[in-house]
Amino acid sequence: MLRQRTLKIAVAPAGFKGTLSPKAAAQAICTGLKKSSPLFQPLAAPMADGGLGTAEAILAAKGGCRIRVRVRDPLGRKITATYAMLADGKTAVIDMAAACGMALLRSDELDPMRASTFGVGRMILSALDHGARMIVVGLGDSATVDGGAGMAAALGARLLDRCGRTLAPGGGALEKLARIDLHGLEPRLKKTKFIAAADVTNPLLGVNGAARVFGPQKGASPQEVEHLAAGLVRFARIVARDIGADVRNLRHAGAAGGLGAGLRAFLGAELRSGAETVARAIGLKKIIRQSVLVITGEGRVDRQTAQGKAPARVAEIARELGRPVFALCGVLGPGWETLGRAGFAAIFPMSEAEADVLDKKTSYALLRDLAERIGRLLIECGNPV
Repeated sequence: MLRQRTLKIAVAPAGFKGTLSPKAAAQAICTGLKKSSPLFQPLAAPMADGGLGTAEAILAAKGGCRIRVRVRDPLGRKITATYAMLADGKTAVIDMAAACGMALLRSDELDPMRASTFGVGRMILSALDHGARMIVVGLGDSATVDGGAGMAAALGARLLDRCGRTLAPGGGALEKLARIDLHGLEPRLKKTKFIAAADVTNPLLGVNGAARVFGPQKGASPQEVEHLAAGLVRFARIVARDIGADVRNLRHAGAAGGLGAGLRAFLGAELRSGAETVARAIGLKKIIRQSVLVITGEGRVDRQTAQGKAPARVAEIARELGRPVFALCGVLGPGWETLGRAGFAAIFPMSEAEADVLDKKTSYALLRDLAERIGRLLIECGNPV
């Protein structure tokens, strides 16, 4: 049996897409561990990597409030989006997917030729109105491939064709871009620092760029992918000429359909790893240092998990500090068996079903019960480390 002492366990999952937020996933795991033994003291540290849940994860750690704002979704329809204003009163954290994410559209509505990041610009304006002087924008789970053109338009920039007409929304219009006019850009932006927190490292252009890699995932046909890629090439060229920013080969610039490039070009944003940004904001290293074991997870664990996703960053920190790390997930995907090299001591799926077909209540119960079983197994083994 274990010695009768409290054992702290860092619980740092990302969200389970479509069912559980990072906070809810952490709560489920903590509840299960506590049910398994009073010896366990879970330390909840919800994680994210730039996609949905980034604002919530940082808000949970830093404190503050949620701000609701009316914006337009990727196809221009009015919706209400939420972002975080932290307790310091000066920092806002925005998930771009709250306004322009794939989750806002039905599968038959996905259309990156028309989808726009205009709603992200409206969220930024709201944050400025609430006194933000530091704005973190999470780049992940987007439905767009417009290079941030829509965002720039919402902030007062004019993107014009050869006849001086304003471009239509969406990535499909970028092939017609002839000139960018920044005279009407919101002046408060110059006094605001921006951080773009990306969930991928892809550049804007090329075979690994925003259009060719992510366009098909967002509903683009092969022919549309070619148009989107050509539009981003033209966008980058006009940005370099009219703004003086070279965004062609920047790491993370292709995130969120090129919104990373747009944030850098129009707002001077610093492009960062989303997982690293969140880990620093929530003090994850300090929490793991206090713990004997680390539990992370996400909805689907596969070979992409090791490519900059939140669980991989958790595992990296745990490995640096000499702590074992378990990953809990909704389902295992191709390549999961290779993740031992990324530092995961064990990986546990909670169901044979796809995570995104489970409702929130069922997912919460399955994750809680899985954590409880793991806790009991640790007790039976005599030592969790």
